[in-house]
Amino acid sequence: MKSIGIQIIDNSLDGEVMDLKIKPVRDANGKIVSGLVIGNTLEQNKALILIGSEGDFKFRPDIGVNFGDVLLSDNLLEYRHKINEHFNKDGLKITELNLYRTDNIKIVADYES
Repeated sequence: MKSIGIQIIDNSLDGEVMDLKIKPVRDANGKIVSGLVIGNTLEQNKALILIGSEGDFKFRPDIGVNFGDVLLSDNLLEYRHKINEHFNKDGLKITELNLYRTDNIKIVADYES
């Protein structure tokens, strides 16, 4: 499943945002036996596709919307198409994409089964 994997930190209360989420588990001797947090990564995958630019991801250099540029553009239609295209490349099916104003954005998507 593409929506299960190593999680990244998603808020500043847990550490540096976008860093690996690590919660060390120690045995009786104090030795670390596990630490990387594994779980649902759907929302972080969507965020990474939106934030990233093409060429940012080694194994998928063709993915990345570079959404930060939307603030410099008035062509939201172009970004709706770009989001749809790049999510589809990763196997995400969009069921709702509300991007008609930059202050009210909603993207509902899930991996196709």
